[in-house]
Amino acid sequence: MEYEIKNFETEGDNKRIGFLVTTNGKSFTIDRLIPVVEGKTEEAYVQDAFAAAETEINAWASDANVQLVGKKWNPETNTAI
Repeated sequence: MEYEIKNFETEGDNKRIGFLVTTNGKSFTIDRLIPVVEGKTEEAYVQDAFAAAETEINAWASDANVQLVGKKWNPETNTAI
């Protein structure tokens, strides 16, 4: 999987950090709000956002790896084509 930071912005008392995740030609976007903490580095915010999003990213990746997605279903032969 490839992870790209798609946004990093302040929203009130939070940082909104978003990721664009790609695998097998499919993509997924997810944002997380992380509370602003004085002295915290940008990398630390990204780490926290990734940790907060990782379960959902992994669930999506499992579904994205299903080889049937995008195929047509033939109910007469019960096969994907």
